Amino acid sequence: MRQLANQLLTAGFLMLFCHVTGGAARSQISLVQADGSVRSEQPSFAELATRETSISQLDLLEGPYADEAQSSVGQNGHRRAFIVRNLRRGLQDQKELYAAPFKIKNLKWDALFLGTTGALLATDRQVMRNISNDNVDLGHSVALAMLLGTAAVPGVTWLYGLKTGDRHADETGYLTLESLANTFVIYTPMQFIAGRERPDEGTGNGRFWRHGGFNTSFPAGHPMFTWAMASVVAHEYPRRWVKILAYGAAVSVSGARLTGRNHFPSDIWVGSILGYLIGTHIFHAHCDPELSHACHREQ
Repeated sequence: MRQLANQLLTAGFLMLFCHVTGGAARSQISLVQADGSVRSEQPSFAELATRETSISQLDLLEGPYADEAQSSVGQNGHRRAFIVRNLRRGLQDQKELYAAPFKIKNLKWDALFLGTTGALLATDRQVMRNISNDNVDLGHSVALAMLLGTAAVPGVTWLYGLKTGDRHADETGYLTLESLANTFVIYTPMQFIAGRERPDEGTGNGRFWRHGGFNTSFPAGHPMFTWAMASVVAHEYPRRWVKILAYGAAVSVSGARLTGRNHFPSDIWVGSILGYLIGTHIFHAHCDPELSHACHREQ
């Protein structure tokens, strides 16, 4: 029950995080100033949603309530455009993430990743026999605290960016949310397909294809989401102390899920690596080189 409660609390926090911050997004547009000059900005979705519609749309409305009706039409149009734009962007991200392992330059890394995964699968049971049950509660608490703490950092940063107009803070929050969304879309089918038992379930051998639902052992979810968020934050602010804190939290989550007997070593390895790679890809695919010197836009 404790394990289930942790999962529900984590899922609830992520949903709240997405709900609170999901109303803002950035889109590159040009604004014509009063003197006729043009300046480029990346406003939030809240700004986009309040802008007026085109002249042709305005001409359709007359009467004392025209301004209110026009504003409503403009907001609905911008919201639809926002949803369509981000849906297309998300689908493109998924296409690139699934295609990445098949690129020739990545084949050597694929071999290393698969080889390490195979070695860990072969030793999973032996390792778990040496993991004590004495620190299970502590492991659960540390993993949950580090996950929520890591999520709070980009969440607060994004709110700060929305309030002050800080584009760097705005980008950090938005790309972190994108990394979470892409991680979830990859994590969920892997859970259903693998259906692996947790270390203390069944025979304790971590058998695959035993569950037909969510919240199974492979891959490890807490590490996967934490590494995705930590990767974005560490790339956005590539200072040594930021990297130590971000990746230190991610390592802590991975270690705590092992000592808490929630996952086998191979589950944690796969979840951690995938989370890091997803966060890194989202950052480089959408970052602004003017905001972070770690940004190298992918072509």
